[in-house]
Amino acid sequence: MQIARDILLRSYRSMRTIREFEERLHVEFATGEIPGFVHLYCGEEASGVGVCAHLTDTDTIASTHRGHGHCIAKGVGVDGMMAEIYGRQTGVCRGKGGSMHIADLSLGMLGANGIVGGGPPLICGAALSHKTLKDGAVAIAFYGDGASNEGSTLESLNLATVWNLPAVFVVEDNGYGEATGSSYACAGNQKDRAAGFGMPYFECDGNDFFSVYQTAGEAISHARNGNGPAMVHVHLARWYGHFEGDAMTYRAEGEVAELRADHDCLVNFRRRVTEAGLLEAAALDDVDMAVKDAVEAAVVAAKAAPLPVEDDLLKDVYVSY
Repeated sequence: MQIARDILLRSYRSMRTIREFEERLHVEFATGEIPGFVHLYCGEEASGVGVCAHLTDTDTIASTHRGHGHCIAKGVGVDGMMAEIYGRQTGVCRGKGGSMHIADLSLGMLGANGIVGGGPPLICGAALSHKTLKDGAVAIAFYGDGASNEGSTLESLNLATVWNLPAVFVVEDNGYGEATGSSYACAGNQKDRAAGFGMPYFECDGNDFFSVYQTAGEAISHARNGNGPAMVHVHLARWYGHFEGDAMTYRAEGEVAELRADHDCLVNFRRRVTEAGLLEAAALDDVDMAVKDAVEAAVVAAKAAPLPVEDDLLKDVYVSY
């Protein structure tokens, strides 16, 4: 598999940005300055980036309550995101969405979603638009193992097949639906579920960017070429709790430490590209420094930005077409 240098560098930058952004949010949330809930994507970076590396601004995605990674992978800027999470006027949604409802329609990011299973139906609508407009774009629904059991998701799988939509359903299976193991809560398996709706099934290792990139590329090409929907099952793990403040008493002792030590997608990526001579360590170090500075600047700017005022309450409620 040959991947151009600029794609490799861009993908590493996206993964490093997600990691730095999430690790910093973990620290900032503990101060009590961030309103609402925060669900971190840390440890799952290769999934969102590996999928979105194949997309353009015309392609659309819908995310989950754990949406920061998908936003960054689709190109949403950290300044607007951080301000949004802090509930500030300068946020990408003017401080009205917060962590679980970040969206940037100009980039095809239809939004994170506080509703479990809320993204797949939206993606059916987006995919129908792409098909009707014949713009060559695809629509991607990211959802977790917990959402795979929701009626809205199963109905979307059915509808996408019936209408032969250019849609890809990405199951990010991190092993837990909140605190319940997916091995207990998900009957059968995702492959059989895809087969039940007549769509091809792809599977990959979410700790390996290259595995996700290649697999997602096949599924997206299938949908983009008018062959109907596909499912991609990504096996990965989150490093933090279901939400910030989750004590994770349901996880085995040492589980997260082992994940960080042996299954870090960024470490795996860096080792493979440097050993193969595809990227130099110095180039990756430069990315690390630039990303750290960008996230620091985003935090400083967010804290200094104004809060929404009463007059903002009824702004941006409706869209005029």
